[in-house]
Amino acid sequence: MWLKQLSVLNFKNYSEATLHFAPEVNAFTGRNGAGKTNLLDAIHYLSLCKSYFNPVDSQQIKQGEEWFMVQGEFDKDGRPDVVACSLKRNQKKQFKKNKKEYTRLADHIGLFPLVMISPNDAVIVTDGSEERRRFIDNVISQTDPHYLDGLIAYNRCLAQRNSLLKQATKTGMLDKGVLDVLDMQLVDLGVPIFEKRQAFMTAFIPEFNRHYQFLTDTAEEVSLVYESQLMAATFAGLLAQHLDRDRALERTTVGIHKDDLLFAIHGDMPLKKFGSQGQQKSFLIALKLAQYSFLYKQKAFKPLLLLDDIFDKLDEGRTRKLMQMVSADDFGQIFLTDTDAVRINRIFEEINRKVCVFEINGGVVNQLEVAV
Repeated sequence: MWLKQLSVLNFKNYSEATLHFAPEVNAFTGRNGAGKTNLLDAIHYLSLCKSYFNPVDSQQIKQGEEWFMVQGEFDKDGRPDVVACSLKRNQKKQFKKNKKEYTRLADHIGLFPLVMISPNDAVIVTDGSEERRRFIDNVISQTDPHYLDGLIAYNRCLAQRNSLLKQATKTGMLDKGVLDVLDMQLVDLGVPIFEKRQAFMTAFIPEFNRHYQFLTDTAEEVSLVYESQLMAATFAGLLAQHLDRDRALERTTVGIHKDDLLFAIHGDMPLKKFGSQGQQKSFLIALKLAQYSFLYKQKAFKPLLLLDDIFDKLDEGRTRKLMQMVSADDFGQIFLTDTDAVRINRIFEEINRKVCVFEINGGVVNQLEVAV
């Protein structure tokens, strides 16, 4: 699978642009703020129906305009697929494949899998457990069409239980019958999600270790561990055991919404506190490359790989290692951004790989080398 063409209209800082891509490596170069990352985000829209950076769709519309459109032509086993996303202010987003509109965006997720590596990924290490759960859920959702539905239903039920707990504080009475029903629903929805996350991590962790060791020449010992309260007790038992605490705090304190990933370096030292910026970035890149390998094995075709400002905070050795890795046969079409076109050309000359370079300047695209 690869993306042959991308067209954007009134998208972020672009009035209009059409790009034709090479099936291997495509690089967007230009100064900071020129719009390089916006092109990666347009590709992300075509794959996952949303921006990687901003959840508010209307904020992707170019200032002063009333709508945007992103369209791309994919080649999948020699068959063309045209995917289009458009939005008018104060209207519902439209998403179409081959001119047929989706009734559910979830039906599109996973058809054109994609992995993005960006400086924004630092939040996976530095922020709370929600970011790490989002990472797990994003990967599984691209391989399991029912996972996202189950997760949405679980969060809806969780919100209802929390609302009941808040109401009990106000009235002084807890409707035990309603609570029992909600607890049963939470268990029925939560346990399958836990089991899918557990199975995913079993397959994922060896891929992560392989990529990290290659990137760093095994210079550091790191570990990645999936943590869930459901590993030590049944979900139903946890809900019963913590009911008094839940009533006092007016929220559900146990369940899969508390799952986390533990990142450590040099044994059991938390990566967030004891890892350098370079070590944290290598860890994150290995996470995303493992995501790529997992999707490839599950889908039996190569996802797109998007690398945003990837050379920042990586030393030259790790940069060369990374480019060697992603340019190998295990990876398919690649899109990357960098401020330095000379550096891009030098790196790919050193590893003897072709690269199609686009120069971006204030939302205007100049193709420096022709895609073949």
